[in-house]
Amino acid sequence: MSLSEEQIVPTPTTEQDTQASSEEKQPASSSMQEFYQLYQELLVITLVLTGVIFISVWVSYSLNIALNYLLGACAGVLYLRMLAKDVERLGREKQQLSKTRLALLVILILLASKLKQLEIMPIFLGFLTYKATLIIYVVRVAFISDSTKLRQP
Repeated sequence: MSLSEEQIVPTPTTEQDTQASSEEKQPASSSMQEFYQLYQELLVITLVLTGVIFISVWVSYSLNIALNYLLGACAGVLYLRMLAKDVERLGREKQQLSKTRLALLVILILLASKLKQLEIMPIFLGFLTYKATLIIYVVRVAFISDSTKLRQP
């Protein structure tokens, strides 16, 4: 028997390898459960951030500008929901994400440019509120993972 004919059976050599193999055996439902929890968390953070910014803009500027911001933030929440639905279908029904979500922002900006009551900048910044949510989430997760690394002996 030569070396090329031997069958190599991988064995976990460290605790990390053992954990990785047990994670692969978890059902896909736990991954989807994590996805739904992440989506809910991002949605809550976005809504809280929207409320705080809406009140701040209302106090600092005017109700009209605050309502324009709120319109854009609602479009951002809708965009986030559409993105989550696309990601949920990814792999089962679809092979790639659709790009029609961006049409929501384009239509909103075109509408704002035609109507005198709507202002483009507050609507656009309101739409970007979900991006601020993502930044807050990433920074929070980075600090949590750093603090747990420091606490481990």
